[in-house]
Amino acid sequence: MKLQQLRYIVEVLNHSLNVSATAESLYTSQPGISKQVRMLEDELGVQIFERSGKHLTQVTPAGKDIIRIASEILGKVESIKSVASQHTHPDEGTLNISTTHTQARYALPDVIKGFIKRYPKVSLHMHQGTPAQISEAVAKGTADFAIATEALHLYHDLVMLPCYHWNRSVVVPKTHPLASKKRITVEDVAQYSLVTYVFGFTGRSELDAAFNAAGLTPKIVFTATDADVIKTYVRLGIGVGVIATMAIDKVQDTDLVALDASHLFESSTTSIGFRKGTFLRGYMYDFMERFAPHLTRDVVDKAIMLKSNIEVENMFKDIELPLK
Repeated sequence: MKLQQLRYIVEVLNHSLNVSATAESLYTSQPGISKQVRMLEDELGVQIFERSGKHLTQVTPAGKDIIRIASEILGKVESIKSVASQHTHPDEGTLNISTTHTQARYALPDVIKGFIKRYPKVSLHMHQGTPAQISEAVAKGTADFAIATEALHLYHDLVMLPCYHWNRSVVVPKTHPLASKKRITVEDVAQYSLVTYVFGFTGRSELDAAFNAAGLTPKIVFTATDADVIKTYVRLGIGVGVIATMAIDKVQDTDLVALDASHLFESSTTSIGFRKGTFLRGYMYDFMERFAPHLTRDVVDKAIMLKSNIEVENMFKDIELPLK
């Protein structure tokens, strides 16, 4: 059994059983991967993949268990490399962050600016995606950190640490009837067509919950994953915007009126997560603390020792998170 063979079976699964795509991503040949997978199956005495002719069709029950353990082994190998790098080059390496547009555009710039200044030899990469894509990236090891708000059930294989709470605002053009209201209600908002986040993004579920509680149905005419896109369509008169308050730019959005909606919708919580068993480099601890000052090294290490994210949530119940 070779590490290369374990890497091949994990990557074949990651590429939806497409051996050609796997070979391309690993800069090797399709026949070479197929041969190594067969050799591993022969050695173990079980099939990892079911086949139809030359094509892989699905993972066998035994294969699922084998690939899960193989993934853990490869993760440990990467941890060994990280331990060595931590001792030989503590301020060098890479950091891959997977997150949403709102976090990347509004919550992270100052954090990243300070981080890059402190660690100029760390190569930092940002990947934006859906909650499912963010979770998958960290689970596969292509990202070190997931920063997300919605669909935290997707991150059960990660250690998820709460960072801060945030609220929403309703944004309208200055000429809109709501612009002159000092305090809006759900009924006020329900009168108009809405422009907001795609379901499953940036706290969208809290908006739906508020309308359901009031016995109302929101008239959503346009959705997007990007707060800047939402504001563009508000400017075009397509509808009333509901966005994260942090996504309001006091310089660029002076043509819009932002109405506080914190009393209409429950606040949401943004968390940062990483794979269980990950060896955290010193600069990774530093990044988390810059993003969420209460996430000191001691706090993170205590959370890692807990068995589930429910226990992690309980650990943070007595910690007052900042509000953005």
